Amino acid sequence: MSESLHTTQNSAAGQDRPELWKAIQEIVDSGLAGVSLRVNDERGEWVGSAGVAELGEARKPPVDGYVRIGSNTKTFTATLVLQLVAEGKIQLDAPAADYLPEFALDRRITVRMLLQHTSGVFNFTGELLADGTVVAGIPSTISGQEWVDSRFKTYPPEDLVRLALSKPARFEPGTGWSYSNTNYVLARLLVEKVTGRSCAEETQERILGPLGLSGTVVPETSPEIPEPHAHAYYRYEEAGRQKTVDVTRQNPSWISAGGDMISTTQDLHTFISALAGGKLLPAGLLAEMRTPHPESGFGLGLRVQDAGPEGGTLLFHNGGAAGHAALMYSTPDGSKTLTAALNYVDDASMSLAGAFLKAMERLVEEVFGGGQAGSTDEVTGPAQPTN
Repeated sequence: MSESLHTTQNSAAGQDRPELWKAIQEIVDSGLAGVSLRVNDERGEWVGSAGVAELGEARKPPVDGYVRIGSNTKTFTATLVLQLVAEGKIQLDAPAADYLPEFALDRRITVRMLLQHTSGVFNFTGELLADGTVVAGIPSTISGQEWVDSRFKTYPPEDLVRLALSKPARFEPGTGWSYSNTNYVLARLLVEKVTGRSCAEETQERILGPLGLSGTVVPETSPEIPEPHAHAYYRYEEAGRQKTVDVTRQNPSWISAGGDMISTTQDLHTFISALAGGKLLPAGLLAEMRTPHPESGFGLGLRVQDAGPEGGTLLFHNGGAAGHAALMYSTPDGSKTLTAALNYVDDASMSLAGAFLKAMERLVEEVFGGGQAGSTDEVTGPAQPTN
């Protein structure tokens, strides 16, 4: 490809695929700063990147770079919970209050409801109601320079839960569906209560270590991200002028197990392929994980969708957090995967949400043959009510 297209490809990636080159360049042209794509299918492995790793510089996003994976974290957390279910340490349909009595949760809320977003619990990053009203949470109570100045603040997970529980529930437990990061902070605390160890330790021992995911990090409160990586940005207005700030370094405790992990496209491929292929969960629980809610298509930590007559069924989760995003798709047997890392300029109005959704749709169409590509529910940033 021409250097003017700002694309690179790993020389070991196999044959050229012009449709993938075109797709990632179109994503950059739509407004995102950069994208790194990895596809594993019957034609082998293909990796390539387009755009820039850093604004104002010519360097392309590294094809093996680290990225904050946002809500893809939820799939890891759900896998931990289901592994503990398999061991008899957690009952999937037991009240979550049995494990976390300190929060006085509605006893109708089960562990399953947490994983499937049917608990009705308020989303601590904010809620967008059907009438267009936004109910603020953390960090959607702050934006602009205030968020930039406070992005290294630590938010204990218990505080995030208490904030959510101080707000009215969206609906009676089990009677609806609403994406809520609070569900997964509760799931994290449940794992820690049952095991007596941190979620980071359990993730390392149960998933990262066995699969050799050396490029995946549970950062907890650390603002650091390993090299190499593309940069994430936040744009806001101050005194009538727009300012763009590099927010690659930030304390991810504001999102906790709702989206705090760091990974690479290679590790996401290995993880989703192993999960779909039955290497992490017994067949029965994997089937539970892959059973979609009729309203949302959300299983237990995974979305399940029909990708059309050519694409078949897809298992996936996507996520974004303040200028970084990651995509993770697989066929049900794990034989074909798409993983991608994106970097962009975030803002309070989510002005790139449409471009992000089109990017997902474009890549899914090229790799799997069509269908929808998910939802912007999984993308969040400062002053945005969804993730």
